[in-house]
Amino acid sequence: MNWRIPLSDLAIGAEEVGGVVGVLKSKWLTMGEMAQRFEQAFADYLGVKHAFAVSNATVALHLANAAIGIGPGDEVVVPSLTFVATANAVKYTGAAPVFVDITSEADLGISPAAIEAAITPASRAITVMHYGGYPCDMPAINAIAHKHDLAVIEDAAHAPGAELDGRKAGTFGDVACFSFFSNKNLATGEGGMIVTDRDDLAERIRLMRSHGMTTLTWDRYKGHAHSYDVVTLGYNYRIDEMRSALGLAQLEKLERNNALRRKIIDSYRAQLGKIEGLAIPFAKHRGTTAAHLFPIVLDTDVDRETFIEHMRQREIQTSIHYPPIHLFTYYRQQAGGNVPHLPVTEAIGRREVTLPLYPTMSAADVAYVVDSVKEAILAARRA
Repeated sequence: MNWRIPLSDLAIGAEEVGGVVGVLKSKWLTMGEMAQRFEQAFADYLGVKHAFAVSNATVALHLANAAIGIGPGDEVVVPSLTFVATANAVKYTGAAPVFVDITSEADLGISPAAIEAAITPASRAITVMHYGGYPCDMPAINAIAHKHDLAVIEDAAHAPGAELDGRKAGTFGDVACFSFFSNKNLATGEGGMIVTDRDDLAERIRLMRSHGMTTLTWDRYKGHAHSYDVVTLGYNYRIDEMRSALGLAQLEKLERNNALRRKIIDSYRAQLGKIEGLAIPFAKHRGTTAAHLFPIVLDTDVDRETFIEHMRQREIQTSIHYPPIHLFTYYRQQAGGNVPHLPVTEAIGRREVTLPLYPTMSAADVAYVVDSVKEAILAARRA
């Protein structure tokens, strides 16, 4: 379908095209100098010691869990209101994700109180997800982690450039993971980044990212080594040079594009706040959002399927973020008869709709979406 207003759109220009063409002309396409430049620029941007570019955020999450040493018999506390990769990455290690609720319908971040209640002797880590680009309550979560001697993994897929208390998302935990998928604020098609200030985790990640090898092809090409050893079980989770070039160009635009996203959110809030039948989360969030998503929560008397269909007829793409993971067939089967009841997550899972948000949206685009929302709510109200 040709959407009049898509859910997301890429802000691609001559810089990205020139970067990719330059890589092709260099004839070095695998992880090399461009990847190293991207890693250093991203580390400098966040103010962290170590950054490793990888093929996507899912493998970044796997590496984060594996580097911490999580394995069979361990538990990791995770939100259910997130993309399924957050939980799958725990399963890849043989450990068990323990799903907990979000804070409220006004704050879709993982609940610190729910985290505390879920901790058992088997707990090894807490994974948070900065939903929509709004940082979780990291001071409270870090305090819980310190109290129980748990590692903290930040799923920052939505949050490059987000801040809380003057610190960027991705700098609060032991390790953090970013996504550069096509719909993200910093987009390379596929791709991701894993960052940490811990030297021990960095060394494990460096080895596991590329087959456990002590030197890489680029090292040998540059004459820094002529052979290699394999010292641990590793994976092929490397990024390529084309996506690294895209990432460098996109990183240069990230702050500006995030600011444009925040202006669009402000406009949405001002106009949608006058409409009955919906609520807008994160109104009182104290941080600076990366503004990745714009979620609304429909009132209980508004039928979501009818609402979405009406928006589709108006050629506006919407989505749902997210169907709760603990209710997916696979995870229900894994839980047997012990599927957790997460009332806030489940309510949001039934009533959330994500509206279009991207840097190049015009004021007229926003007004058209708002008018369509108003009509869709009237059409979708249950008798």
